[in-house]
Amino acid sequence: MTTIIRAVVADITTLNLDCIVNAANTSLLGGGGVDGAIHRAAGPDLLHECRLLGGCKVGDAKITKGYRLPAKYIIHTVGPVWQGGQANEFELLASCYQRSFELAIAKDVKSIAFPSISTGIYGYPIEHASKVAVATIQSLLLDQPLIDEVVFCCFSHRDLEVYNDIL
Repeated sequence: MTTIIRAVVADITTLNLDCIVNAANTSLLGGGGVDGAIHRAAGPDLLHECRLLGGCKVGDAKITKGYRLPAKYIIHTVGPVWQGGQANEFELLASCYQRSFELAIAKDVKSIAFPSISTGIYGYPIEHASKVAVATIQSLLLDQPLIDEVVFCCFSHRDLEVYNDIL
């Protein structure tokens, strides 16, 4: 079976998938943007579990329960802050997608949604970040086609156009 890969404009907290990915900060204790929205929607138990995880390094990921979300799991990953492309941003961003994918596979996840990691306040240009996201996921699916559906959840219709051009 072929994995369905698509992009949508949606509130990631409402997606009825096995797992969603959170573009988190290193503390994992909530913040703005997608991170804050996920923490608010999942409820206070998520913050409690995140406190027990001891934070997360840039390019890595950790997994929690979904709590009040339709998703069973939340994978928290910390993307790089854009510094002009000269500080290993490409490798760190690709690592976010790879580590998230590995955690999803370990939990037998069949459907997963990714936000556009690092493209908000971290300033990673959407044109570059979307190419890293799609290329990394497509490459991983060649080796392990164990996920039935991958959704790139976009913040805006402009971001959706960028993702759809690549897909």
